[in-house]
Order: sequence, then C-alpha cells, then structure tokens
Amino acid sequence: MKSNMTIKEKLTLSVGVLVALIVGLVVLSAISLQLLTATDPTSPVADYGLARALIMLLVFGALSIIVGIWMLVWLPSSINRPFMQLSAGINEIANHNYEVELQLTGSPAMEQLSANFNRMAHRLRDYHHSSLSKLKVSKRYIETIIDSIDEPIVCLDPDCRLFHINHEALDILHIRLEDAIGKSAQEIALRNDLLRRLLTGRTAVSANDKKAEPLKIYADNKESYFQVKYLPVRMTGPDGQVTENGTVILLKNITEFHQLDVAKTTFISTISHELKTPIAAILMSQQLLTDNRVGALNPEQKELSDSIRENGERLLSITGELLNMTQVESGVLQLKPHITKPIELIDYAIKANQVQADKFHINIEVDYPKEKISKLYVDSEKIAWVLTNLLSNAIRYSTENGRVIIGAVQKDEHHILMYVQDFGRGIDPRYHESIFERYFRVPGTKIQGSGLGLSISRDFVEAHSGTLTVESEPGKGSRFVVILPV
Repeated sequence: MKSNMTIKEKLTLSVGVLVALIVGLVVLSAISLQLLTATDPTSPVADYGLARALIMLLVFGALSIIVGIWMLVWLPSSINRPFMQLSAGINEIANHNYEVELQLTGSPAMEQLSANFNRMAHRLRDYHHSSLSKLKVSKRYIETIIDSIDEPIVCLDPDCRLFHINHEALDILHIRLEDAIGKSAQEIALRNDLLRRLLTGRTAVSANDKKAEPLKIYADNKESYFQVKYLPVRMTGPDGQVTENGTVILLKNITEFHQLDVAKTTFISTISHELKTPIAAILMSQQLLTDNRVGALNPEQKELSDSIRENGERLLSITGELLNMTQVESGVLQLKPHITKPIELIDYAIKANQVQADKFHINIEVDYPKEKISKLYVDSEKIAWVLTNLLSNAIRYSTENGRVIIGAVQKDEHHILMYVQDFGRGIDPRYHESIFERYFRVPGTKIQGSGLGLSISRDFVEAHSGTLTVESEPGKGSRFVVILPV
C-alpha cells in the first residue's frame, strides 16, 4: 500500500478489501452450492466436486481471516503512529528539549504538520539560547557588582547553600571559592566558627526581629567590628504570591565608628566623674548659705539660692545618668543582686520624688495587693533607680493637682509586674519604641530632660532578664510596665 495515503483513503481501502472478501466468499459459496445441487449425489464426480468446493471455501476463508487480522493490526497502528510521534515531540518540548524534530509522512497534511512543528521547535530553541545567554550575562554582571563591593557579602539560596560569595567574605571566612559555591552553608559552618555565628545570628534576628549586635572578628592581627544585616530575597510568582528565595548576609565594617563610640563613652565617663565633685561642692556651699546660723537671706537671695540648688541637683542627676549610660555602653554594668520586697523599691521611689510631687501638688497612690507576693532577686539600687525615674517622669508630665499610681502585682508564678501610671497628655503610639532610644524626645515636649532616663531604665531592666514597655494614648496618660523574674 502507498505510504502517503491519508487516513480517509486507508479506511476506504480497508473497508473495500473486507467487503470484497466477504462478497467473494459468498459468491464462491453460492457457486459451489449450485454445482453440488446440479450433480448426482451417487456419481463419482460428486465426491470430487464436494472436496474441491470445501478446499476452495477453506482457502478463501483462511485468506479472508488473515487479511482481516492484518488489517486489524495495521490500520490502528498506521492511524495512531503520527499522533504518537506528535505527542512524544510535545513532551520533549515540555521538558525543554528543543532539539527534537518530527518526520511525519503519509499525506501532505501530515508533512505540513511536521514542518510547522519543526519550525516552532527551532524558534523555541533560538529563543531559549538567547534568553539563557542574556541570563548568563546578567548573572555575571550582578556577580561583578557584588565582587566590587568592599564589604563582605554572602548569598544563600532557599536550601541554605552558598549561591555567591565575594572576595572580602572569602578572606574573613578563610575559605576558598571552589570549596564554597554550591555547598551547604550548614555543613561548612561545622568547621567554620565565623560562618556558624552568621547563620546563628540569622535565625536569632528573624525570630526576635531585633537588630543584631556588632560582630567582633580578629583578622590580620587586629580586632574589627562588623554590623551584620540579613536581607531576605523575595520573589513574586506569576500568581502574584511572594515567596522567600534565600538570604543575603551583608557585613558592614564599623570598626572606625566603634572606636569613635568607645572614645565618646570614655570622654563622657571622664567628664561626668570630673563634674560630680564641683557640683557637689556647689550644693554644699548652697546648703551653707541657707543655714540661718550664717545669716538670714533676703527674698531675692533665697530665690537665687533655691535656683542654684535646683540647677545643681539637675546637673547632678544628668551626670548620674551619663555615668549609668557609659556603664551600659562599655559593657561593665555590674549587678549586685539580693532578695528584695517589691514594696521596698516602691517606697524608695516615692520618698525620692515626694518633694517634687508636693511642689506640683501631685497625689501619689500606691496599688499593692493585700495578699503576699513573691520577692525579687535583683540589684535593688538599679531597679529602685528605674522606678524613681519612671515616677519622676509621671509627676513631671501630670497636670497640677493630678494623681499618679505606682503599684505591683503577681503576674504569674515566676514574674512580678510593677507599673507607674499617670493621667497626663499621653504619648503618640508612633513614639512608643523611640522614647527608649538615647537622647530621643517626643516632638513638642517642653519639659526639660536629657533623653537618657528611659533608655537607661530599659537597659537596667533587660540586664535582669526583664522587660520595660509603655501603654499610652494621647489624652489618656501613660502606663509604664516593668516585668521582672522572681
């Protein structure tokens, strides 16, 4: 049969052959039957005619069966073969194998389909090669930019494998490029302490959402400090869904700034110590001036003396805050904990602020449970300083003839909650975290202050594994909450 027949021609031919065989078989049977009926059954010729007719029927019947079976096998496979080849070609294209080609024969339509498919595959191959080339060029360009940056950079893929690392990072990690790219960062970290610290810091920062502390690294026989930043790589898919696709670890060298910060801290500490002595001498001299045994002061002199005392005490308070700050910044904050009752800390804070409260006619209320609450194991001097500072702020930001509440409750079996609440102007929620930063003051605040008290208070509380937070709304006052472990 012709190999270039169409499916219609194949079906027509097959049906025609089957019909011809059936008609031939019927005609042969009719002729044989007519011959047999015309012959005398007792004649010797009858046996010969019967045998010959049976043989012809058997041969023609067998031939019909053979042709039918052959057509049953050939026809479906002949029809399905081009479709199977087309399906296999489409699967190859789907698997990005653009080198596949079809050679369909049988009819002009099949040959046209084959040519169109091959042309599509060629165009896809050319587009793939051009896109891949562009991606490679873009990748090399990005890697060149990263390598030209002076700061160490480590790029991790979603499986925490080292996707790229620049020369500065290789130097401080003391690893080779061929031993890093494509390798598991966690496996390398097993024998690299610095990389292990970077990976641990990434987990800690993502869990606590806090800025990492400077990383101290010894390299080239000198001590360097780096600020580590973890930048998540997010990609938007075709469906608009954003997914995490790795992390970029950027190490910013802050050694120079750290040295300046240490010099600043040392300078502030030295100046604060030097100022305390003359300030104390001024306050002692002022106290002698007010002694009636020396002589009475006229109203103007008394007003001037009171002004000297108030400003001297404010300077002494500021120098004390600066000294506390330098202790925290230099890392030499020493705690001397012992068992203390919360009410003792509250009483200390009230006594320290009673004069100020009386001056502004502020009523200090104590909220303390009648039932027994747990004792604290803390540095009572520092926690008392925290409560004193919070109570002082509450008094200063309260309206005249107002009230302030200071109290303590048993939060749970393992924690004590102490708080100071005022009913003044309140704090905008935008500044609830900023007020705990050094030197920050809420915009529009007219009351004088150094902007260090809340920052130092939080440092003192966190040094005891506690927390200091604020709850406030404009016009409804503020509530500062200290939670400490028992």
